[in-house]
Amino acid sequence: MFIDQAKITVIAGNGGHGVVSFRREKFVPKGGPDGGDGGKGGDIIIKADSNLHTLLDFRYKRIFKAKAGKHGQGAKKSGHGGADLIIRVPCGTIIRNVETNDLVADLIESEQEFIVARGGKGGKGNQHFATPTKRTPRYAQEGRPGETKEIQLELKLIADIGLVGLPNAGKSTLLARLSAATPKIADYPFTTLKPNLGIVKYKDHQSFVMADIPGLIEGAHQGKGLGLKFLRHVERTKVLAFLIESNSENIEENYQILRNELKLYKTELLKRPAILILTKNDLVEEKTIKKNEKMKKLNLPICMISSVTGRGLEELKEQIWHLIEKADNEAGK
Repeated sequence: MFIDQAKITVIAGNGGHGVVSFRREKFVPKGGPDGGDGGKGGDIIIKADSNLHTLLDFRYKRIFKAKAGKHGQGAKKSGHGGADLIIRVPCGTIIRNVETNDLVADLIESEQEFIVARGGKGGKGNQHFATPTKRTPRYAQEGRPGETKEIQLELKLIADIGLVGLPNAGKSTLLARLSAATPKIADYPFTTLKPNLGIVKYKDHQSFVMADIPGLIEGAHQGKGLGLKFLRHVERTKVLAFLIESNSENIEENYQILRNELKLYKTELLKRPAILILTKNDLVEEKTIKKNEKMKKLNLPICMISSVTGRGLEELKEQIWHLIEKADNEAGK
């Protein structure tokens, strides 16, 4: 099951208390204070893990608590610090403070980590409070409580190319044909209710990651058709692929609907390299589309394919690869 949002509570460990103790040995009847310090409480650390692809685990566990620091002991022995708690999340996870909705961290790379809640400091033992005029302090400092926070985890998929289209445009079929991914495919709208990722092999030792984004409808940027839930997964893709059925009577109009929804959601998305993929090419005469003057004015590469017959798929992979290279060059990679 693909889960891309979760709300959890994190509780860092409390610091251990300092202790009141006095040195008592056989030949030292009036030893001074020797109370040790309390240990620091454990931190809550969130770490990105490339082996994870969903926030499903957080559906069943919502509260995470780190270990408290141990209390100090006599003979100036400090308590052990509480163990940190590491919470692993998929790469591409962002962390928000629920109370303020502020962005706290954005974990993109594997093993990248962020301390989301800090453990409390340990209290000082009475050895620290001795003075020339007060040699036997009978008090120590209590440990400080660890931070408690409610945070929102949001996953934004990381892919080289994102497939964007109206419902039933052939996105899932294309992903299944080019990769080993097995998205649900059926001849009715909104078959895909969650994003799917697939690795597409290109030539001998190269590959790219393709994301199938569930179908968008007009008004998606306002949340219609679960649009806001899906649009955020387009944000991290390097290249956009607009998929429209070749047998559509309004190819240009459908393209403008998709483009407008992306623009209203986040304008900078339209600055990325893009390609128009006309699917289901086996259902229409290719020459009738090529003669369409309006198509030539769209000012972006156009590739006509049939995922059923395989027509145009090699050419499509070639074009996508060049667009990914272009995006990497513009990003300075």
